[in-house]
Amino acid sequence: MKSLAQDSDLLVATVMADIAVVLVAGAVLGRLVRRFRQPAVIGEIIAGIALGPSLLGRLPGDPTAHIFPAEARPYLLAIAQVGLLVFMFGVGWEFDGRLLDGRRRAAGAVSVGSIALAFGLGVALAALLYPDHRTVAGRDTSFTAFALFMGVAMSITAFPVLARILTEHRMMGTRVGALALAGAAVDDVLAWCLLALIAALVTADGASGQLVQIGILAAVYVGIMALLVRPVLAYVTRRWVTDRVPPMYVLMLVAGLFLSSYATTWIGVHAIFGAFAFGVVMPRAPLDVLAEGVRRPFDGISTVLLPVLFIVTGLNVDIGSLSGRGLIELAAIILVACAGKMVGATVPGRLTGMSWREAGTLGVLMNTRGLTELIILNVGVNLGVLDGRMFTMMVLMALVTTALAGPLLPNAPVAPDEPAGRRSARSSEPQAV
Repeated sequence: MKSLAQDSDLLVATVMADIAVVLVAGAVLGRLVRRFRQPAVIGEIIAGIALGPSLLGRLPGDPTAHIFPAEARPYLLAIAQVGLLVFMFGVGWEFDGRLLDGRRRAAGAVSVGSIALAFGLGVALAALLYPDHRTVAGRDTSFTAFALFMGVAMSITAFPVLARILTEHRMMGTRVGALALAGAAVDDVLAWCLLALIAALVTADGASGQLVQIGILAAVYVGIMALLVRPVLAYVTRRWVTDRVPPMYVLMLVAGLFLSSYATTWIGVHAIFGAFAFGVVMPRAPLDVLAEGVRRPFDGISTVLLPVLFIVTGLNVDIGSLSGRGLIELAAIILVACAGKMVGATVPGRLTGMSWREAGTLGVLMNTRGLTELIILNVGVNLGVLDGRMFTMMVLMALVTTALAGPLLPNAPVAPDEPAGRRSARSSEPQAV
């Protein structure tokens, strides 16, 4: 019998079967965790970890190696990247500046407070962890890159997960809900900018000339997106999109999305920034037509392909590799992550006029990380900043901090703070990722 490396048809069939396993496992555990007031992404992350070396791989015969053979994993990663880029396009498109209307000062205070404290604590923790995690794949990573990455990873808030939690707890129309959404929106933009800087630093490998070149090219790219691509997209949208979205328009968007991702990769920044930037310059009007003709099919692609990312992530998570010291480091990471976001958001919330109860709820909401954290962690692995043990601990931190929102929010305030009709800037319910 031919091996997978020798039989291309069998390899493709194996990849298809792996995707089927991913979808079924993610759907089953996603439905299960929803009974415990958790977003589906928690179950999908658990499914990925369970199918990896942490559980399934420890059974006799190593079933993980047979179900997800090494030859199939690059193809799974490529498929996951497609879903990831489509998802990041949606994140950029759904960033709505109107969330800041009337609350710019409060949102700025909450966002800066939560990022500053979380980032600072992350950098301080990195100083303690760096000696044991400086070597990645036989190569030393710089302390600057490691520390900055840890700071960013601690600072992120998962905007899509947050939006779904607010919807499920009927908090979209409350002051704390609106402020959490606005703060998270600013939070994520700042975090993505910092991550782009880290990617440029690592790509430049300490060479100041190369870093300057990446910075100049990135500035040119941003200028082209803002001054050329945005008006062209707006013109094409006005001409082509009336009461429906033509197929050629969707094809144009997909091509533009992937070309933008290629451009940022060529510059020396990760592909996700190109997808995110293309979403930011994407027109929002006519909102109802674009939501039906573009957002719905794109969400469908993400729903099918993103769970593959959880499996690819889970295959790199090995809880059994954590020793006694590793468990202490994990506890420190979770503690720092929670303290940075909760305290960093609660105190500014209180100073802007919230009660302690509302401010505490705001802190809990800003502590959710979800898929957004996994995206950042996978970037860290690709950049060679995280070793296997650190990656495992950070994935578990993302899982714990996201899961905390469910049990800590049952008695959250739900009274509306503003008239109906301004309860959300979104036209439909966000995706549970």
